[in-house]
Amino acid sequence: MPAAATTYAIPREWRKRWALRKYGFHGLSHAYASRRAAEILERPLEELRIVTCHLGAGASLAAIRGGRSVDTTMGFTPLDGLVMATRSGSIDPGLVLWLEEHVGMPPAELAATLEHRSGLLGLVGTADMRAILAAEAAGDEAAILGLGVYLHRLRASIAAMVAALGGLDVLVFTGGVGENAPAIRERASGDLAYLGVAIDAEANASSREDGDIGAAGAPVRCVVIRAREDLEIAREVRAALGLVGAPVG
Repeated sequence: MPAAATTYAIPREWRKRWALRKYGFHGLSHAYASRRAAEILERPLEELRIVTCHLGAGASLAAIRGGRSVDTTMGFTPLDGLVMATRSGSIDPGLVLWLEEHVGMPPAELAATLEHRSGLLGLVGTADMRAILAAEAAGDEAAILGLGVYLHRLRASIAAMVAALGGLDVLVFTGGVGENAPAIRERASGDLAYLGVAIDAEANASSREDGDIGAAGAPVRCVVIRAREDLEIAREVRAALGLVGAPVG
């Protein structure tokens, strides 16, 4: 990723001494999903601006231009960015400092809470997206709020990735939630029409495997991709061994 996307606005000596920067995670998933989307659409990966949405227990987005990531939502650790199953995602660092200074919360408890007791679990009481969607449909206030927070952060972050790309050609959903929750795909996409995103309701409802769910004529294609990090690992191993060219999987 370019330096402008990976550099934190903290003292230079900190950044140099401890290698403090945005690293990003889920790279195997984002790499595979972007390349597979180009294959499905029969378009050269090098010509596409893609936002890949890896939505699962852990969740992150990547902005991919010409086959290379130029931005991502996770940071120095996988705790940053989207609301996840049990991780908080992005929060004001001042909030963490306040809890430590004024409440006396130990760093170990802070870390454990933000990592394992926050996110959808902290908002709703469960990290199971199917249960949360069912509870929301039944009028549960915690589920309504939890999904509202989840989708607000997701939509805003997709738009931020598009800004890093200067436009959008393909929006990809992958990961456990991305592959198996049509309602999340529909609602995440619904407020992105201004970017050219539109999905076909029937295709979205039935898609559980690799395929284009975009509405006919929509300038931005929406694709669902089954996460296959295992194939990406195999591909990278073959590349390291100089065996690129033979098919994998």
